[in-house]
Amino acid sequence: MTMDDTKATVLSILADLTGEDVSSNMDVNLFDEGILDSMGSVQLLLELQNQLGIEVPVSEFQRSEWDTPAKIVSKVENLQ
Repeated sequence: MTMDDTKATVLSILADLTGEDVSSNMDVNLFDEGILDSMGSVQLLLELQNQLGIEVPVSEFQRSEWDTPAKIVSKVENLQ
């Protein structure tokens, strides 16, 4: 899977979960803006596991490392 595919998949998951297209603002803080919450975080991790095969234990989930679309894409790429 290429970086573009990964990014597209992450953005698609975020759009499905939040109902918002964040592709135009990769640095928006999803938590500060109320786009994503704790429950959404869990759903995000489950979808990343289902669609991209990466596993992130909730215990290792640091909100500060996953709070923007750009950071999520970067984390996913590092875990693939």
